[in-house]
Amino acid sequence: MGVFSIRTPTYPVTMSALAMESFWLNKSACDDAERAYYEKLSGCKVDTLVTGLSASEEMALVKKLNALETENKQLKKVTDDLKALVLSLEARVGSLEGGKPAAAPAKAAAPAAEEDDDDVDLFGSDDEEESEEKKRITEERLKAYHEKKAKKPQVIAKTSVLFDVKPWDDETDHAKMLEACKGIEMDGLVWGASKLVPIGYGIKKLQIMCTVEDAKVSIEELGEKMEEFEDYVQSVDVAA
Repeated sequence: MGVFSIRTPTYPVTMSALAMESFWLNKSACDDAERAYYEKLSGCKVDTLVTGLSASEEMALVKKLNALETENKQLKKVTDDLKALVLSLEARVGSLEGGKPAAAPAKAAAPAAEEDDDDVDLFGSDDEEESEEKKRITEERLKAYHEKKAKKPQVIAKTSVLFDVKPWDDETDHAKMLEACKGIEMDGLVWGASKLVPIGYGIKKLQIMCTVEDAKVSIEELGEKMEEFEDYVQSVDVAA
């Protein structure tokens, strides 16, 4: 084999063959220039993000970043529009209700309420006044009740009594005996009917009716008063 020499006839053939090949001698430099262009266009550096990526992958990533940035701007615009719409609706609702402006005076009235708290008696003067008022009302009600009860007619307890008044003998004057008994006068005593009842041997007893108020007249005392008429009365018994 001979030593290759540029002077040999085969050199022109070799150079012409290389000229027909389609390869990119400065591809890396072009890739760097393209990447720098897109970086400048997007305004960010992606050196740290695309380490180990090919040029086509870097371009796809940059395009995605640009698309995201555009989408974010659109979303921000939509958000701002919605915020403005909400504020407009709140203002309209407030104007329609007309009650919200009154909230400020209510807050302003709070210090006045705090000043009134300083005048509150911490020792229960209000409770004492309330207790006195309650006591006064109770006394008035009791007084009215007693007055009403006093005006109401009271039920008077009465008892009807039938006395058996026995004479000494058949010669006793029954008319005078009846007159003497009915001559007894007492508060709460009312005499009633009377009759003569035979008891034997021509002797008749006097039955006399009367009504007494229990609170004023004692039946025993009334019987003793009738027995005091010894000229006519032998004994007095309660028949009924």
